Amino acid sequence: MKIKRMDHVSINVNDLSAAKAFFLDLGLEVQGEWEAEGEWLGRIVGLTDAKTSCVALRTPDGQVWIELVKYISPSDEREIQKPLANTLGIRHLAFVVDDIEAIVAELKKKGTEIFSEIYQYEESYKLCYVRGPEGIILELAERIN
Repeated sequence: MKIKRMDHVSINVNDLSAAKAFFLDLGLEVQGEWEAEGEWLGRIVGLTDAKTSCVALRTPDGQVWIELVKYISPSDEREIQKPLANTLGIRHLAFVVDDIEAIVAELKKKGTEIFSEIYQYEESYKLCYVRGPEGIILELAERIN
């Protein structure tokens, strides 16, 4: 038994429209939007009376997609966590970009938290970590040819 490929990454959010707008600004494209509820959903996610609103976003090359999920019920009443880069668990998503300077400058204008200035890693990548809505951490990576 072997895994074939990764299908998608799911991110739970409270403000679905803000998270969607953030990823659209980065160049992802809406693949679909839907609501789901019912006994079948509750069985899959292990929650009673689950109801969700979802947006699927894909990268322009179609290789990766992200599912943004807003749990309408049951809702998570805790505050949004702002983990650090070393907090245990799944911590960030990495995207390859063409012009990291332009993207980071645009994100700064919009008030996005930037972890550091752009850093060149050896002769392979320019890198920068940013925090999007609801604590989502992204690594932006521009390949150096």
